[in-house]
Amino acid sequence: QVQLVESGGGSVQPGGSLRLSCTASNFTLRYYAIGWFRQAPGKEREGISCISSNFGSTYYADSVKGRFTISRDYAKNTVILEMNSLKPEDTAVYYCAAARALWVIVESVVDYWGQGIQVTVSS
Repeated sequence: QVQLVESGGGSVQPGGSLRLSCTASNFTLRYYAIGWFRQAPGKEREGISCISSNFGSTYYADSVKGRFTISRDYAKNTVILEMNSLKPEDTAVYYCAAARALWVIVESVVDYWGQGIQVTVSS
């Protein structure tokens, strides 16, 4: 059974950091574009970061650029999202997604979704 499993979420104060992991089971992340989406309460799910399937190029939405970093660890079949300088507006459920495409920034190309993990930024 193909699975993506997120870990590392939780609660943090503004200005803090969290590290989200997305680990694949029964398929190899190397051949997929891997993206992170998030859905805040009352808002639509949005793509915020992606690492491409070819040379590992990266994309960041303006809202997270300069604060979030995406990377991949082939040995662990895992993609990491390092989140720094967190703000209350980063509060959302975060999803990792995989696509047999060059990029995965929009939902329409997603082949596999993780179950989602809560990130809460609050003082």
